[in-house]
Amino acid sequence: MKKYLKIFVFLVIIGIIAIVSVNYYVKSSTKNRIQYSIKKFPKNDVGIIFGAGIKDNQPSKYLKDRLDAGILLYKANRINKILLSGDNGRDEYDELTVMKNYCYQHGVDTTKIFIDYAGFDTYSTMYRAKHIFNIKKATLISQEYHLNRAIYIGNKLGIKSTGYSANQGEYKGYKYVTFREYLSTFKSFLDVIRNREPHFLGNPIDINGESNYSKEDKR
Repeated sequence: MKKYLKIFVFLVIIGIIAIVSVNYYVKSSTKNRIQYSIKKFPKNDVGIIFGAGIKDNQPSKYLKDRLDAGILLYKANRINKILLSGDNGRDEYDELTVMKNYCYQHGVDTTKIFIDYAGFDTYSTMYRAKHIFNIKKATLISQEYHLNRAIYIGNKLGIKSTGYSANQGEYKGYKYVTFREYLSTFKSFLDVIRNREPHFLGNPIDINGESNYSKEDKR
């Protein structure tokens, strides 16, 4: 019994070392690509905003701050187009309708809004940005805790990525999501190694072509 316990403890230690090492590598290789101010912010054609939860058909604070940051960059001509990526898998939980209506209501031209209807996680969003939307360069818009992973995935998949921090004030559960990010980053590292293909792909959508924002959703 002691033999198996020692093996278990050894494997746990190895696992922890692997997770910490991968996170250190990802953060150290991407930290210089995160921007915190719009001043001298590099201009990109496309900004990608990741879903982050809704409640009563309103964006969570995480999501609202991401959307506001993207709209700020758009109005300051730091990005020309916005790709919204989130979960709309259920009628009662449709992040993307909330996200695109919020952008429309806050002055973003809907011909400049593109929708990724199958961005169920960060890796899927970046993979589809590359293979469905044919994006080669992008500004990634999210909270700081999430940007290192998103930038790392983007760069590894062939999208030259810069991050813009959407942090504004305090967030409920921020310490928890920051801790959880260690595991998510490790998983993404493995996804990149094995070149995981998302479950949903679909037909190509030209990011330089006509927007796939449905006119029926303008309200």
